[in-house]
Amino acid sequence: MRPIIFSKMDFSHSSLFGYIEDLQELTIIERPVRRSLKTPEEIERLTVDEELSDIERAVYLLSSGQDIQGTSVVANLPVLMRQNPAETLRRVLPKIREVLHVAGVEMQLTAAASFLTVLQEESVSIHTYSHSFLHIILQNLEHRDAGVSNAWLETLLAVIEALPKETVRHEILNPLVSKAQLSQTLQSRLVSCKIMGKVANKFEAHIIKREVLPLVKSLCQDVEYEVRTCMCRQLEHVARGIGTELTKTVVLPELVELARDEGSSVRLAAFETLVNLLDMFDADDRSQTVLPLVKSFCEKSFKADESILVSLSFHLGKLCNGLYGIFTPEQHLRFLEFYKKLSTLGLQQENGHNDNQLHLQTVEQEKKYISVRKNCAYNFPAMIVFVDPKNFHLELYSVFFCLCHDPEVPVRYTMAISFFEVAKLLNSDVYTIHKELVTLLQDESLEVLDALVGHLPEILELMTNGGENNGSESKLLSIPDLIPALTTAEQRAATSLKWRTHEKLLQKYACLPHIISSDQIYYRFLHRMLTIILTNNVLPVQKAAARTLCVYLRYNRKQEQRHEVIQKLIEQLGQGKSYWNRLRFLDTCEFIMELFSKSFFCKYFFLPVLELTHDPVANVRMKLCCLLPKVKSTLKIPTDKHLLQQLELCIRKLLCQEKDKDVLTIVKRTVLELDRMEISVDAFQKRFYENDLLDQEKERQEHLLLEMEKLEKEKQKNEGRSTNINDKMFEKKRRDSKTSSVLAKSINLSISGSSSGTSAGKEEKKSKLVRSQSFSTQVLHPKYSNIDKCPNKSSATGYTSSVPGIGKSCMLSFSDDSFWAHSAGNSGNAAFPPGCSRNLFNSADQKNSGNKESQPRKMSM
Repeated sequence: MRPIIFSKMDFSHSSLFGYIEDLQELTIIERPVRRSLKTPEEIERLTVDEELSDIERAVYLLSSGQDIQGTSVVANLPVLMRQNPAETLRRVLPKIREVLHVAGVEMQLTAAASFLTVLQEESVSIHTYSHSFLHIILQNLEHRDAGVSNAWLETLLAVIEALPKETVRHEILNPLVSKAQLSQTLQSRLVSCKIMGKVANKFEAHIIKREVLPLVKSLCQDVEYEVRTCMCRQLEHVARGIGTELTKTVVLPELVELARDEGSSVRLAAFETLVNLLDMFDADDRSQTVLPLVKSFCEKSFKADESILVSLSFHLGKLCNGLYGIFTPEQHLRFLEFYKKLSTLGLQQENGHNDNQLHLQTVEQEKKYISVRKNCAYNFPAMIVFVDPKNFHLELYSVFFCLCHDPEVPVRYTMAISFFEVAKLLNSDVYTIHKELVTLLQDESLEVLDALVGHLPEILELMTNGGENNGSESKLLSIPDLIPALTTAEQRAATSLKWRTHEKLLQKYACLPHIISSDQIYYRFLHRMLTIILTNNVLPVQKAAARTLCVYLRYNRKQEQRHEVIQKLIEQLGQGKSYWNRLRFLDTCEFIMELFSKSFFCKYFFLPVLELTHDPVANVRMKLCCLLPKVKSTLKIPTDKHLLQQLELCIRKLLCQEKDKDVLTIVKRTVLELDRMEISVDAFQKRFYENDLLDQEKERQEHLLLEMEKLEKEKQKNEGRSTNINDKMFEKKRRDSKTSSVLAKSINLSISGSSSGTSAGKEEKKSKLVRSQSFSTQVLHPKYSNIDKCPNKSSATGYTSSVPGIGKSCMLSFSDDSFWAHSAGNSGNAAFPPGCSRNLFNSADQKNSGNKESQPRKMSM
């Protein structure tokens, strides 16, 4: 312990007085806390007799309890309706109606939510509900608080869908005529507008035309812009209810008039309603009425009315495709340029009003421009359809590039979400956006990465299979920098605090065996998964890495690599020093049993799992006991009889030697479960037929991988052998070509000498013979210079008759048939007549026809 240093403390009178003042301040601070506690009288008033039933307690609290107790009873109304609906309707609901007249905002909101829950749970019939609850809802619909009024309105709109038509007509529609009059309050007229839109889908067209449309026209001409805006947004529902003909004659003129309204919110509502109703207008209405309005909106959005810019950018994709059939080429190009301009809005200093004048963008403008670019990213797939995917690279690739590299995260996030849709639309041209895929994978924001990862397997599959190259070797070449981008994304997710993104990423990486080669997965990803299992501290991340590792192991094509990974799993996890690693080994074994065949698990993992029955940590033994039924289900009788004996022996040891109470309880429960299990046999059984078929398919695929590995090894050996043979053949050809050139010169000399004078004396012939013998000893290898080794048949093959003057002691050696053609083409014609070369081929073929790997041939001259 450190000694206490008293020299630093001041015990003077002033200091002590200061300490006392501080203590007094602390006591003053504590006094309000004590006063806030309930007094015994207040506790007595809050106390309720425990012998009261739920209904009696609810009635008592609503009658004489405090507000918080009454709110609790109202929130508990759905439970009372499920338990005793008759008594609740008879005693509790009337009390709630009385209390709601003077209730505060919190109880009103709670009551609206409880009434909606009772309707959704169907605790009572709809007739009973309308009789008991509907009047309370209508009474509180015009509450002075706007939040409370909206809450009751949402409940009423949900009730209207479930009520019968007659009830809606008498209880809601008839009173609506008076509520929608100009003399009523603004809140009453706003509520009437929303009820109109909901009621329009409830009745037939002639009833709506007679009873609803007059009210709709009146509200569209209201003096308050809020009412006109609200009614304009409900015109879509009214149009769906009355049909195409009445929409053209009644709704469309109202929309055209509202689109020219003085209020910007009214014009915006009219524009959005027009876009949503495009499918209900014919070609004439679109070209003559809708298109001019849309053009005016687009022109005003940059010049005078920027308030509709965000909405216009949001609906532009739907608008362009809805009007596609009536666009002229010039209009088509104009709308495309308008979209391009919106996609880069705010990235330059000019804000669009005046090209010569620079304006500083305010914060509100910046937010608006970010929203516009985000909406452009949202509409990008629709714009690809608008321009045709074949024209993507020419028309929209620059926009796509800018949006993927936008400085704002929401824009890139939206592009990451829509990336899969873009890839699907491009189809065979998907290779044009592989750079942007790598860019988004390496994005600095994890939100962007999380959005992209959602469809990453499908995107990678389209990237590798969508192009013209379908071979496995050319797939990766079509996506350069893919593997570094994937590893970088995983490392960034691992170093962040967003473990859910990391878990999602590891789960999606299980698709990589279908995308890249087995060796690349082994060297770049598989060991990384094992490291995550060993070092990461988040359990879901470890499990995701374990499952992905098992998938990689499942599709690995090299037995040596598989054995290495299995050995590491057993040594570093199953026999690891940390009990946490041993628990993860059991999780990994569960994934092994899911992905591999039963025989594979029994061969490599059955005994290492049973060894954990002697684990010193109780949690490991407990998890193992829970896993034993699955372990037993992998056995087949009689093949795995010895493993079954090992399993029974381990269970006996656990029953006899286990000292932990919790583990022993689980062991006994597991023993009962194991006794009820039936072990499958090698032959198919009806009760295990589907599982046996699935296991047989897994086993067949595993054997197929082994056979493929053997074939690849044999292919590599054959290729290596053929390359060695080719190298040897090339070297021999090179040496023999030198020999043939020297031989040709010598033979030319001998032929010219023999033909010059046949009548020469014996001395001249002897000198030629001596020169021939000296030539043969210089050119030929020593072991081929022996005449006795050359058969008589081959040595007597037409050379003496065709070329006189060449002695029998001259012999040549050739390694293969290819040389014959080479020497005949280059120097054979000069050395031998055609008949001589033909006889040479015949003699060699007759000698070596029965043996492919013959010794080097010999030719005597």
